[in-house]
Amino acid sequence: MSSKGTSSQAASIRKPSKKSLPADDVRRFREALEAFQQESDEHGRKWVDAKWGVYAFYDYDGEPIYVGQTNEQLRTRIRRHLTNQRTDAVAMRILDVFEVAEVEVWPLWELQSTPPKRTDKDQFTRAMKTLDATEYSAYLQSIERSRFKAILNEKIPPLSERIDLPASYRYNLVDAETRAERGHPDIRI
Repeated sequence: MSSKGTSSQAASIRKPSKKSLPADDVRRFREALEAFQQESDEHGRKWVDAKWGVYAFYDYDGEPIYVGQTNEQLRTRIRRHLTNQRTDAVAMRILDVFEVAEVEVWPLWELQSTPPKRTDKDQFTRAMKTLDATEYSAYLQSIERSRFKAILNEKIPPLSERIDLPASYRYNLVDAETRAERGHPDIRI
């Protein structure tokens, strides 16, 4: 075969798109994650657009797996966990992405305009205390609602005074087919 024929064939072969590569259940999970990220509250704010907030992941039985906090944006932090990018929880094998069936978020909209620590250390410190108290309260609530009275976090959130949690939003990330398949005891960890 001539080199022209080979280069012409190579030019017609295209690299598959990332969205066409994953298995069907992974693709559906990613689509559900994208749909979750488009959900808005009664004020028209996307739940995951809050810069400061707390989030929790639940397994196929509704049991809490992990509670975390962020001040970089809920969307960014949750995606990092659920797309298996390097996070402490994933690296330490605390969080298995394939066990996550639901996510819940508690955005802290009142902290949205908190300046960086280098700009206003006192205001940033107050915001962190609110974030810590929210995470600790969500952590305790998750344990109380768990039938096992436990959660898999690699560490206990900073001890704080318990507070009333702000409005939250919980979303199912797996469809019925995936839930039936992965939720089966023979498949579970």
